[in-house]
Formats: sequence, C-alpha cells, structure tokens
Amino acid sequence: MPNSAATTNIIAHNFEANSNEGLKIEIEEIMQLIPHRYPFLLIDRIVDVQPGHSAVGIKNVSINEWYFQGHFPNHPILPGVLIIEAMAQTAGALVIKSLLMQKGGDAVATSSEDKLVYFMSVEEAKFRKPVVPGDVLRLKVVKERNRGHVWRFRGEAWVGNTMTDEAVFTAMIVDK
Repeated sequence: MPNSAATTNIIAHNFEANSNEGLKIEIEEIMQLIPHRYPFLLIDRIVDVQPGHSAVGIKNVSINEWYFQGHFPNHPILPGVLIIEAMAQTAGALVIKSLLMQKGGDAVATSSEDKLVYFMSVEEAKFRKPVVPGDVLRLKVVKERNRGHVWRFRGEAWVGNTMTDEAVFTAMIVDK
C-alpha cells in the first residue's frame, strides 16, 4: 500500500498520456456539471476521474479560439490565466460529480442545477512554458483538502511530458 504522502504529491506522480484509469466525463456531461459555455468553456473532456480526489481535464488548443485574435496576433499563446481557469473548471466538474455520486450512488450525473463552484483564491501560480495552437493540454488537479463547502486543489498543466503551468487554488461550493 502506498504511503499517503506519495499519493497526495502530484508533482511526484508521473501520469501517462493514454492512461485508462478512472472514470471519464465527456463534454455533454461536463455541461451538466458546470455552467460554463462557449466561449468560456475551456475543457473538452475529463479523464482519470478519481471521485473526491483527482481528475485530468483535456483541452485541445485550436487556432480558432477567440483569445488568439489578441493574444498575440502573429504569435498566438494561450493566456496563463485561462489555463488556471481551465484547471478550476476541471476541479469544479470533479467536485460536483463527486457530490452527485455521493448523493445518488451512481456514476452518471443527472443535474447540478442546485450548486455552483466559485473561485476564492489562486496561489503559487507559475507560468513555465507557452501553450500554443495544436497543443493538447492535460490539466491534472488533485484535492489537497476540503472542509465543508471549501475545496483546495493543486493543479498542473502539461503538454506531452512538459509541465507548462501550475497553481494552488481554492473554491467554494454554493447553492444557486
């Protein structure tokens, strides 16, 4: 049995790009779990879902994204703050999915219409390497702790084997 320090330290956890572990959440269900819509829905699917613990959001970065018109013309780079937002959307979907599974006991979300997830803080943000059109961004989020309605996550963004961004963020679950 692995020790608890090793299981909670995601930086030491090397995940594979084609891992088949955990549950998957496709875009239709993501849209049931969180209220974000185009142009601000920043994740395409979620894989490796470990309810109440961790998940990996996937973002296929396309030149057609709205933010590339101004960030930057002739040198498109995905804004780092949007990468943190994509991490938060992954974590928000994980939290709501986990709460629905606890409540109903099944793995299929039916509705999240009574809850929202609000950002409270972002700490330790680091923008290490630009993310550009054509990249597949993997957004690994792991719960550090939760107390009542407040959840704290550590997130890392990866393109291939390179970490591009990281942050620690806190969110609160609220009734709509």
